[in-house]
Amino acid sequence: MIQKLIARNEFTQTLRDRRFVVAAGVVLLLLCVATWTGFRTYRSLAEKREQANQTARAAWVGQPEKNPHSAAHYGTFAFRPKSSLSFLDFGLDTYTGASVYLEGHRQNDAKFSQAEDATVLIRFGEMTVAFVLQLLIPLLIIFLCFSAFTREREEQTLKLVISQGVTAREVFWGKVIGYCRLIGLVVGPALLLAGVLLFAQTGFEATTDTALRLVLFGLLYALYFFLFIAGSVFVSARSESSRGSLLTLLSIWIVACVILPKATANLGESLFSVPSSYTFREAIKADSEKGIDGHDPASERAKALQQKVLAQYNVDSVSKLPVNFDGIVMQEGEKYTSMVYQKHFGAVQSQFQKQNSLATIVSFVNPYLAVRNVSMGLSGSDYAHFLDFKNKAEQYRFGLVERLNNHMTTFSKTGDWEKTVSRDFWASIPDFQYNIPAVSWVIGQHWLSLLALLLFSGGLLWRIASGLKTITLD
Repeated sequence: MIQKLIARNEFTQTLRDRRFVVAAGVVLLLLCVATWTGFRTYRSLAEKREQANQTARAAWVGQPEKNPHSAAHYGTFAFRPKSSLSFLDFGLDTYTGASVYLEGHRQNDAKFSQAEDATVLIRFGEMTVAFVLQLLIPLLIIFLCFSAFTREREEQTLKLVISQGVTAREVFWGKVIGYCRLIGLVVGPALLLAGVLLFAQTGFEATTDTALRLVLFGLLYALYFFLFIAGSVFVSARSESSRGSLLTLLSIWIVACVILPKATANLGESLFSVPSSYTFREAIKADSEKGIDGHDPASERAKALQQKVLAQYNVDSVSKLPVNFDGIVMQEGEKYTSMVYQKHFGAVQSQFQKQNSLATIVSFVNPYLAVRNVSMGLSGSDYAHFLDFKNKAEQYRFGLVERLNNHMTTFSKTGDWEKTVSRDFWASIPDFQYNIPAVSWVIGQHWLSLLALLLFSGGLLWRIASGLKTITLD
């Protein structure tokens, strides 16, 4: 009961403070603008990718009659669709490519990222919903809560409250509840706007997975704000003056939200470096020519394959084979180069994952990093989603080239490079389709960050409970 009275008093008194009204109004405006502009950017990019995908499909289907292997070199594109919630958190989407060029013999990197066409200002970050939620709202909380206890202690009103038989614990949680309501008043309208925009585009028939992602997104940030509010009020309760409390909280914000993330990223790059593009391509070229183990050159592999196929069909020359030996060579070469690319791409991806793992480990002491990781995952804009798309695109590329090589092997003779297939064959090959993984897959990818956030929350609550027993109220 007394906690409710304290919470109501804190809520009412703060709303009468013009400084809070102005600051909260500015943050709410930024949040709404970030939501609206983020949604417009999302819609624009989604439409452009859909148009580009249709154009690429039309170009593939519209090919003239030609040799299947020529079609493999002609290639096509796989476009990554935008996740529905990516307008809330751009994550790595700005820096990872939007499409992959699919062709025979080669695995290509994703290209055409937004960052390639952006100005240098992108180095300072983007005004997204996640940026406001992760950095600006905590700053607002600090300026809201830093004097929660110190102001009353300096004005001698805290003694009066305690003399009425109210405990420090009741005062503390009453203030925390009041501040939570105030932050909800700032964030609520923007999240409501985001929900309306999200579901309106599908005629309010969004999937269960999308709804779950949005609910978890809201719960994640609710916990994040609660930690900042409870921590800020606790620092105020333990501080001797408002000035000391504010300096302490600002120092924590700078270290947690600015210095530590940057230092972790730099340390990760130093410990787990990746090769340059030139070194990477040269290593692939060397392994393709000399063999993955360095003792299996392409010429030797070709001889061994010829002997194997001749023995299989019980003939003594490739001209007597009932199939096109060139098609078999192409497909076996495709299998081998895929292994080579997988080896080198796998090594690079492993280094990137180690860099990300370092950030996950640090998130056990820094909830900002844990929230950032999970937020990108729920929005479908993290590295795991990008990697999943790239792997699915590679599976499609290999299946496409395999089908073309097999058609060449079966329906033409060795050395017959003029043999063509009809245009209907191009249309018979299904288009690339990519579905965003389910939310359960996201939780599986980021369970360690979630565990870190829960452990940090438990540790903070334990510290508050023990600290309130020894707090000085006079």
